[in-house]
Amino acid sequence: MDHRTLREGQRIAGRSAAPGIALGPLMRLVATKRQTRQSRPAKDEQQALSDALETSRLDLVALSDKVKDEDASAILAFQIALIEDENLAAPAIALIADGEAASRAWSTAIEAEITTYDQAEDPYFRARASDLRDLRDRVLRRLSGEVDQIVPPGAIVLAEDMPPSVFLATDWRDGGLVLRRGSPSSHVAILARSRGVPMLVGVDVDHLYDNVEAVLDGDAGVLIVDPDPALRAEYQRRLAEQAELRQAANSFSGPALTATGERVQLMINVTGLAELGNIDPSKVDGIGLMRTEFLFHGRESLPSEDEQYQIYRQMVEWAAGKPVTIRTLDAGGDKPISGLTEDGELNPFLGVRGVRLSLRRPDVFRLQLRALARAAVVGNLKVMIPMVTVPEELDRCRALLQQTVDELRREGQAATSPPLGMMVEVPAAALAIEDFNADFFSIGSNDLIQYVAAASRDEPQLAELARPSRAVFNLIGHVVDHAGRTGREASLCGDLAGEPTQVAALLDRGLRILSVAPGALAPVRAAIARYSGKAR
Repeated sequence: MDHRTLREGQRIAGRSAAPGIALGPLMRLVATKRQTRQSRPAKDEQQALSDALETSRLDLVALSDKVKDEDASAILAFQIALIEDENLAAPAIALIADGEAASRAWSTAIEAEITTYDQAEDPYFRARASDLRDLRDRVLRRLSGEVDQIVPPGAIVLAEDMPPSVFLATDWRDGGLVLRRGSPSSHVAILARSRGVPMLVGVDVDHLYDNVEAVLDGDAGVLIVDPDPALRAEYQRRLAEQAELRQAANSFSGPALTATGERVQLMINVTGLAELGNIDPSKVDGIGLMRTEFLFHGRESLPSEDEQYQIYRQMVEWAAGKPVTIRTLDAGGDKPISGLTEDGELNPFLGVRGVRLSLRRPDVFRLQLRALARAAVVGNLKVMIPMVTVPEELDRCRALLQQTVDELRREGQAATSPPLGMMVEVPAAALAIEDFNADFFSIGSNDLIQYVAAASRDEPQLAELARPSRAVFNLIGHVVDHAGRTGREASLCGDLAGEPTQVAALLDRGLRILSVAPGALAPVRAAIARYSGKAR
């Protein structure tokens, strides 16, 4: 297909991985070159690979020093640990000794590792394959003397896939990202959402060309190539409106209000302390979800009680009296933890995960509950249990929490029993919500959607099924109605809360507490401000 056959304003559908709008020239990310001809002795090829590995390591360390959030730090730490492992390069060194060129030897050796990760049953390890590809290409660029491609601000980048380290090194001001591969749950998508970079996946980028003006509408999940003047003007107006709203949101410390003046609590989802560095606590209503599993990942040993306590305490202190809802360990499924989660489960998403795992490992669970009970003394801390399916699970957690508090007090330590709530993400729990003795409810839309539709949110072929449906909204409304009748809080902390186009539907169901990624605060606040009440 010749680019001259592209119609003005052609719309190309994709799957939204991060909301927002970008208007600018398309720019294709050039694939890494792979030189294969050897013109040096084996010892020189080995030295070239050694130099490329060390330069790549220094690149990653320097990049790691610049990033501030834990997701980015964890991704880079994994790559640094890999490149520092001599076992990774050993097969390549052996191939060079047999006469192979450094670049081909490196590619051959690391491709075997990539294949191992790609074929893993566990989605977490499959996701790590992209980190290995990232590392492979970085070393190849250093071997070839290739200079890293510079992405100018405002460009809409096209690529087969994007390595996380390349994303982190890119200036994304006013720009966007369009990929053929990937999914909304990939590392790059998580980074894009946290930084407010609009992103689409599942787009055929082969017939798109550099320097053609385009609109990336991450809210609608569409790329518009060569928009006509009227459409361009409309999106420029929306961009200007978003910029004004973002500026207002960044300088505004008051409550989020609907068009009729109704109060909506707008909170944030975080993984750790690093994400709070650039957020003014006066501009949010607290932390609606703190994912504690990220404290357990990538470690040789599980975090101690005191280590957990220090982090929870600092979060509560940061919030200065506003609520901090900390979810107990949600391991399993796509979040395995070495030495804790079970290996070889036939279907990890329907297996021993969340509270099911915690109740099977009371030694680990009690340590976390002790840290939480101690931190609750400092301020407004709430504890939330994930993956609750039957009332007995929550009852057992409540009993363990009270036993933990009593134990700490007998030891002479200050402790208190914080409010204990539950994630509503299993359809069985949502349908029978009246049976649960929870102090509050937090709806986890990510899992609720995929369990209601029986469609994995990570499978591109099922994208149309893994979307919020009337059945999902009916369950949300059922939970919110029950919470209202019984005087308890109901919130939503899944990705659905961060989609501006879905905010009105959530408010229609009675939700008045939303918890979103920090990068979604401005557009969600704007969507709340436009809401004037349920359509009659």
